[in-house]
Amino acid sequence: ANVHVLTHSLHYGSGVFEGIRAYATSSGPAVFRLTDHIHRLFASAKIFLIDIPFTPDQLVEATRETVRVNEVESCYIRPIAYLGYGEMGLNPLPCVVDVAIAIWPWGTYLGDEGVAHGVRMKVSSWRRPDPNVVPPAAKGTGMYINSSLAKVEALKAGYDEAIMLNSAGLVAECTGENIYIV
Repeated sequence: ANVHVLTHSLHYGSGVFEGIRAYATSSGPAVFRLTDHIHRLFASAKIFLIDIPFTPDQLVEATRETVRVNEVESCYIRPIAYLGYGEMGLNPLPCVVDVAIAIWPWGTYLGDEGVAHGVRMKVSSWRRPDPNVVPPAAKGTGMYINSSLAKVEALKAGYDEAIMLNSAGLVAECTGENIYIV
């Protein structure tokens, strides 16, 4: 893959993505809620004013084909739509929309040890952005710098993960996953 150094998304974080899992089954890999994830990708793209040059059905089929030709039993799938090279500046309208689907074997997010024995977590000093700052309903690439900062803060302090609060100080989510309290 070649990405131009002046790609709009590299400079301004204007892209959308999904994180999807395929699991090994006796009938081959099963992609979890693929169509729902692709529709969410398109919903995020609409919020970010990105016109994906394919249909949802085309991306569903392309994802299945990518998993098939790579002969993986289970994997993580990352479809991404981003603004490529057009012209420099904040105006994204002249930029081409590029789409890629990457897959790779990837275990549980916090590792098998974390699943078996739990993880050490801290409340991050970084807060989730207010909904009037960036649209939380969209899964935008540039928005994840916030999660990266919180993750690094936690790791450097000796923890496995960070719990992030919203602007009101209430529990929002973790850096790469939702949080549920039972």
